[in-house]
Order: sequence, then structure tokens, then C-alpha cells
Amino acid sequence: MIHSSAVISPQADLSPGVKVGPYSTIGDHVSIGRDSEIGPHVVIEGHTQIGERNIIYPFSSIGTPPQDVGYGGEDTRLIMGDDNVVREYVTINRATTKEEWKTVIGSHTYLMAYSHVAHDCLLDDNVIMTNGATLGGHVTIGEYAILGAFLAVQQFVRIGTYAFLGAKSGIDRDVPPFMITAGPRAKLYGVNQKGLIRRGFSQETIDLLKRAYSIIWRENKRFDEGIRQAREELEPLPELEMLLNFLSGSKMGVLR
Repeated sequence: MIHSSAVISPQADLSPGVKVGPYSTIGDHVSIGRDSEIGPHVVIEGHTQIGERNIIYPFSSIGTPPQDVGYGGEDTRLIMGDDNVVREYVTINRATTKEEWKTVIGSHTYLMAYSHVAHDCLLDDNVIMTNGATLGGHVTIGEYAILGAFLAVQQFVRIGTYAFLGAKSGIDRDVPPFMITAGPRAKLYGVNQKGLIRRGFSQETIDLLKRAYSIIWRENKRFDEGIRQAREELEPLPELEMLLNFLSGSKMGVLR
């Protein structure tokens, strides 16, 4: 199921069931897992490992060198999991040599048209990036996070699990788990209640997170004092611990 016009290196490793469309190019060190579909005019190069049942749409560019003036052609990596959808004109760069030498895309992610994943980013499972969303280098995104259209995330920022980021925003600090952001210079707007309900969270857990949000961000106290008060006063559910540990571990600062 490889089109005659596709250019595939003899050193590439394509598993059974892989389909490659017209005019696509697959480089020397690429491996593609079983039953993946590579559409027309796709470029995949570098040390790129793609899992099973991925669908990559036309004009995507996967595993190209990082957009970093300090990169010297080293054999850095891009690793993708299974069951991902990569829509038209998506760009995913392999890593630099400044951290772990790898850019990682989890499984069941959906990268919509024109979105960009820069070098050394780490995306957990079930992440959605909508049209034109852009990540700077070294960004980390937790599972089930949703990024709105045409937003930009600054380098080294962390996006927490189940966070929802509104469209057309600039994200320059960490976004806590379970929260909503919006605005040109993004601000927090409370707990992602609808998203958590859709994912099966109990009302008890949602109410606890809303109480934590109120303590930490609305009661006009120092940030570390709010975290300490939430730990002392609220029931120690796993979701609360996840939120508080995320906040305590921030190096870029947290959106307010």
C-alpha cells in the first residue's frame, strides 16, 4: 500500500499494514508502526519513531530539525505513541541536545491543522491542540489538556492535566491542572467544570477543586500561604494533591 511516487529510504522501517500516499518522503532512520496511514505530500525524517495506527494528513512535516540556532545536526529523537491524528500542515520538530534529546508525543492525541510542536516538548496522552496552536520548546502538557486555536505557549511552560486553554492567548506561565484560561494575556477563570463532568469526575471532587481555587487565588494572600491553607483545610483527595504539587513545583510561575 505504498504509492509509486513516494520516496522511502531503504533504511526506513515500515511495519505491516502501513500505507504511504503519493509524493510522501520518509527518511533513513524513520520507523512507523503497524496499520499507520501516511497521506500525500508528508515529510518524515530524522530519528523518528512512530507507533501503531497513527493517521498523518497531507503536507505535515514530522521529525524535522529543531528551530534552534545552536543545533548542530546531532541525532536527536522524535517519539510518537499510538492512535494519534495529525492533520494538515502540522509541524513536529525533533529535540535539541539541551535536555533528554527527544520530543515526545503520547497516544490518542489530536493535532489539528497548522499546529506546531517545537523541540523537546513532552505531550501526554489524549491532548488536543486545535488549529494553529503553537508550542515553544521544552513545553510539557498533561493528559486530556485542550489548547484553543491560535494560542502560543512560551518555552519551558507546563500545562496541567485536564486544563482548558481558550483561543488566541499568550501563555507565559504554568497553567494549573483542572483549570480554564482565557484572554490575550491569559488569566485563570476557575475550574474546568464542564470538562471534568464530561470526563466522569464527581461533583464532590469538582467542589473541592473550586474551594482550593478560592483559597489560593481569591482570598488575597501570599501564594505559598494559600497552598499551605488548602493542604490543612481540605480533604486530601488525589486531584487536590496533584494540583498542589504542580503549584509547588513551578519554576516559571503560575497564571493568576
